[in-house]
This record gives sequence, C-alpha cells and structure tokens, in this order.
Amino acid sequence: MSFVSNGSKPVYPRLSPVEQSALLRRILEHCAHTPGQEPAPVVVFDLDGTLMDNRPRTCAILRELGEEWGTREPELAEFAEAVRNANPSSLAYLMTETLGLLGVTRPDLVAEAQEYWRVRFFRDEHLVHDVALAGAVAFAKDCYDAGATLVYLTGRDLPLMGLGTFRSLRDLGFPIGVAGTQVVLKPAFEMPDEAFKRDVAPSLVRVGRVIASFDNEPGNCNVFKEAYPDCESVLVDTQHMPHAPPLGPGVRVIADFVR
Repeated sequence: MSFVSNGSKPVYPRLSPVEQSALLRRILEHCAHTPGQEPAPVVVFDLDGTLMDNRPRTCAILRELGEEWGTREPELAEFAEAVRNANPSSLAYLMTETLGLLGVTRPDLVAEAQEYWRVRFFRDEHLVHDVALAGAVAFAKDCYDAGATLVYLTGRDLPLMGLGTFRSLRDLGFPIGVAGTQVVLKPAFEMPDEAFKRDVAPSLVRVGRVIASFDNEPGNCNVFKEAYPDCESVLVDTQHMPHAPPLGPGVRVIADFVR
C-alpha cells in the first residue's frame, strides 16, 4: 500500500488536464440534488492512493526504524541513515523494492524492516502522516455541497484503522461525521480488498444512485463499472498492485483531482 512514484510512464493512459477537468466538472453537475428527492446521487471514494497520499506514512515509519537501527550497532549506521532519509519520491509499491532502492539488501534487515513497517502501517496511530491528494478535499466538498452522498469505501479495516481513519478524514478537511457521508471499512484485516469491495458494491443501492466511483486499483474500478454500468468509474493513477488487470471499457484515468 505504499505510494508509487518512480517517474515511469503511466501504464494506463490518462486523460489530458483539459479532459480531466471536464470529467470532474461533469460529475459535479450530476451531483446536483434537492433534499427529499429520491434516489440521492452517490459518489464513492477509496482512500489510500485515491483521496490520500500515504507515502508520508511510510516515510515516518522508516525514520523511526532508522532511529532504532542507529542506536543498535555501528555496522548498521549506513542502513539507518538510508532509511531515515527516505522521501516519498524514493518509494516503490512493495517494501522490498523500496529497501532495495535505499541500498538495504541484507536479508535479515529486509525481513525486519518489512515486519516493522507492516505492524505500524496498518494501525490508527500512523494515519496522521497521510496527506490529501491534489484537489481531493475541494472536489469532495463540492460533490457534497452539490447534494451528493459521499461513501468512503476503503480497504482499511475497522478494528485496527477505524478511529484513525475518521480522525484523518476530519483533520484533512473532508466532509465526515455529517448527514450524507458514510465510511465503510473491512470487518477484518485479513479480508482481501477487492473481494470486500465486490461484496459491498451492489449494496450501495441502499444509499442511493451511484453516479461515480474513484479508486487507485484497476480491479476495483472494474468492479464498480460492472455493478453500475452508467456510473463514471475513475482510476486515480497513483499506485496499484503489481500485475493489475486491464481496465474495463469506459473506465477513465486521472492523475489527481485538480480541475
């Protein structure tokens, strides 16, 4: 779940800035809704890699690891310095790849770093380091103000990340905790994200009429396009799992939420 930014050519062709702006403005127009009218328009947002950049979360964890290594053994000084100096642009999708880019290749240190990251990344406490993707807060607010119900549908789980997720959304300025907003999290950490979203997607008809969904995983974008053929299913092209599937017909691709 770390944010990929390696300067490589996007795998999925993105809309041009003009086309991206037109798409986002068109979705906003479809958010128009008068209270009391049914069904209400619904916009679905994923969080990590979609509304939020979680690379600073990984960098914070690596800094903590570097501090720990730096106080342990002199021979770890070089590795400690490398992970302490990690910045968002130096991160790859997988932690093993990130460590290799930082020059940490000793198998014992790689295994230790992976576990150190894993038990902290998927916890409430470190979510404070996440930042909003460019234009995301303003777009979510405008969708809400226009009359749409916002559903934050995330692969984060309720037991380990629920409280931190609510705080993060609030502190970053996204509409949350008011009528017309919902946060839907996995019931358990072990549940695969795509399976969870595939189960949940059809049930969102209980909330209203899904007019748009945004996700950074191609598979999830396909799930929503299949469940709601008339909605705008949008891939936010920041990060995605290795060997992700091709996008289905009609799925749009944007870089961020700048209009």
